[in-house]
Amino acid sequence: MDHLNHQDSFNSFFMKTKLTYILLLFVCLQTYSQRKYIADRYYKEYAYKKSAELYEKIYDKGDHSKLVLERLGDSYYNNTNTQEAEKWYKELFKKYKLEVSSEYFFRYAQVLKSNEKYRESDALMQEYAKENPLVVIGSQLETTPNYSSEYSDDPTKKNINLYNVALNTEYSDYGGFLQGDNFYFASTKPTSSKSNKIYKWNNQPFYNLYTSKVTDTGLEDSKEIELTNQKLLSSNINTRYHDASAVITKDGKTMYFTRDNFDGKRKGKDRNRETHLKIYKAVLVDGIWGNVTELPFNNDEYSVGHPALSVDENTLYFVSDMPGGIGSTDIYRVSILSESRYGKPVNLGETINTVGREMFPFVSNNNELYFSSDGHLGLGGLDIFKSKITGAVFSNAENIEAPFNSSLDDFSFTINTDETKGFLSSNRKGGKGDDDIYSFVIPCTQNITGIIRDSQTGEIISQATVKLMDNNGVILKTVKSNTEGVYVFSAVDCTSNFKLLAEKLNYTSDRGMVNTTSILGETQELDLVLTPLIIRNEIVINPIFFDFDKFNIRDEAAYELEKIISVLNDNPDMIIKIESHTDSRATKSYNKKLSSKRAKSSRDYIISRGIAAHRIISAIGYGESQLLNDCTDENANKCSEEEHQRNRRSKFVIVSGNNKDNVKVNDPSSVILKKIDSKLKKN
Repeated sequence: MDHLNHQDSFNSFFMKTKLTYILLLFVCLQTYSQRKYIADRYYKEYAYKKSAELYEKIYDKGDHSKLVLERLGDSYYNNTNTQEAEKWYKELFKKYKLEVSSEYFFRYAQVLKSNEKYRESDALMQEYAKENPLVVIGSQLETTPNYSSEYSDDPTKKNINLYNVALNTEYSDYGGFLQGDNFYFASTKPTSSKSNKIYKWNNQPFYNLYTSKVTDTGLEDSKEIELTNQKLLSSNINTRYHDASAVITKDGKTMYFTRDNFDGKRKGKDRNRETHLKIYKAVLVDGIWGNVTELPFNNDEYSVGHPALSVDENTLYFVSDMPGGIGSTDIYRVSILSESRYGKPVNLGETINTVGREMFPFVSNNNELYFSSDGHLGLGGLDIFKSKITGAVFSNAENIEAPFNSSLDDFSFTINTDETKGFLSSNRKGGKGDDDIYSFVIPCTQNITGIIRDSQTGEIISQATVKLMDNNGVILKTVKSNTEGVYVFSAVDCTSNFKLLAEKLNYTSDRGMVNTTSILGETQELDLVLTPLIIRNEIVINPIFFDFDKFNIRDEAAYELEKIISVLNDNPDMIIKIESHTDSRATKSYNKKLSSKRAKSSRDYIISRGIAAHRIISAIGYGESQLLNDCTDENANKCSEEEHQRNRRSKFVIVSGNNKDNVKVNDPSSVILKKIDSKLKKN
């Protein structure tokens, strides 16, 4: 009986424990299921900060599934937390690399680049490009393999500094558009003028549009500009949802801007209950923005935003993820036909748009399209690019490099009409908050270019060294002429005087002066000519002249002899002979002796400058036997001093070490050359 009672008690306890375990398991499963449902919902509502937090808790509870890792990485990726995104994408690729879709190669490569791990990023991007032939980065990596250093060390931008403007906050502040001294920008900082609803994507208030004044700091050395007197635009423009990315016509009377799909009463949604962006137009009446209307090519099913105007204001550029595009978001253009009529939106094509994101278009007064992209080759995140607009044709996108671009997102580039100052936005390291606005001043610079040619043949000379110097002769920059003989000095100071020196081995150098003007971007041209020092079998310099009846080396003769020394130093195997000549005055015997002394004095000078004696095999005087003009004994009194001096000269004939095949058989030097060759063979 006691045994039975004990057994009944044990069974009762066992059943209670089992029920408790099942109940706890049910509660845990229910809690997990509930938490995952909440995380998924926040993710689908773009509340990425919240979804990241919840997915991490799910991961910690043991769910290491592909979906959880993808959404963890994506939650941080979409909020540009690249360190955390890298952590979770790394785990995703470690476990599921063979199963993930190709877009994750792109995203993982992007965050690696943003974290300045360029080699790892490039390898992943190459893998991605193999599966996606439309990816332009693959081919760009082949043509510019050292892009990370090339885009970071552009010497033409060394004098450009970016300044974090004072109005930036811990929230997201980004611009913008410049119209004269007015700058329009957007910010998520809280205001007292409207309900500070929270945007779930980044857990910040919605954007408002502001205007401010552009002011110089007055410090010339700093080249800094600031934004002051910021004002919130009227409630006709700012709603309780997103209002941002404004552009205004030159007359200041029409504004295009981006807003959530909101008509002032309710938010418009697509078939999945999601709200997209639209472009709206406002008109300035009596100093107040009003008469807000949406543009006819907006659509509830996709976003349209980031408006920009062409120089003639007949074309509106914008960004959209509409169906039929090339990437995540593309840049489009549409003709403005009248105040209320627009043409059909046209995609800018694969020259501009990629499989990635193209955003924030801006057209400069110089008719260049600036935009941000993570689909072209860049330093990380969104980089700023530019393309020259010619009619309906766009040149290849050009990365505008550091300091404008960084390893993180750089966007919303704008510049004034004379292209001397502007602003961009970035979440780069060292900022005050989320996105910050940076100002910059572009110093007035010009370009100097020209062609290097041979003075004898007129042919171009490549690989000539060209030096740019200031008035004091200090070398500022050095470049080489290219295969077309062209040299270029980019971004030299305006209103300055420069000296140029062109040099090349076995040529006499040439010099010139260039004065730059005050016009930004103008190009000054100066062609330079180099005179060959070696022609066939002779070192050709300006004549070595001697005073009448003298054999001492004059100063100008020493200057010319230095060219001989340079050629011999540059051609260490070269051997020469010296021939000296006189005019016809005095007797032939005397002139023969005088010319021999002149030849020997030339040889002695060259040897005194460190050239080995055996490299000058002879120094022969020919007297007056080889006159260059008619100043013979009979005509000596009829010739001027200059004509006589022309005959008092020296020649420097190459015996070996250059153009051996061009030495004539009947030339005495050919006999000497054979003797030298024979001697070398015996040794």
